[in-house]
Amino acid sequence: MSQYEVTFAGFGGQGIMTAGQLLSYAGIAEDKQVVWIPSYGPEMRGGTAYCTVVVSKTRIGSPIISNPRCICVFNRPSFDKFEPMVKAGGLLIVNSSLINSTSDREDIRTLYVPANEMAIKAGNPKSSNIVVLGALIGASEVVKYDSIEKTIEKKLGHKKEALESNLKVLKQGYELGRKAMKKKAKV
Repeated sequence: MSQYEVTFAGFGGQGIMTAGQLLSYAGIAEDKQVVWIPSYGPEMRGGTAYCTVVVSKTRIGSPIISNPRCICVFNRPSFDKFEPMVKAGGLLIVNSSLINSTSDREDIRTLYVPANEMAIKAGNPKSSNIVVLGALIGASEVVKYDSIEKTIEKKLGHKKEALESNLKVLKQGYELGRKAMKKKAKV
């Protein structure tokens, strides 16, 4: 993989921008070229929010991506808007805790992640974005697991309890992503 594009989309307050930034920092830690472009709706918290991250081993030609290789959607309006934009052969990651729809597309892989339930069970309801980030890395290997783990420790490590639960759900999401992609590879 020379270049990987990811869009995270949901509503303000779901940690959309944080997920994109963490992925960006992990890419930088691996000496990759990285672009992070945020986009907010007019309301900020509670409004539409999305960001696109491009991680590449080579120079990035354009930061504007119309059809990313992967899109992670956290709510139904984002599913409706962004699901058609996933590049053929790409990956759609769906927060199945808040989205009860399924994709009809047969030209992409879809991974349904009960991110909110996993975060609540781990004792940190705000970490659903970390669950999805882990699933993305497990399914795509856009960055190494160690890189994202170290990035989370560095950027989110100021609260020990939150750090422990974030690392726990990161690992759970990662394992879910790895398992789903292994299962798909056998078909």
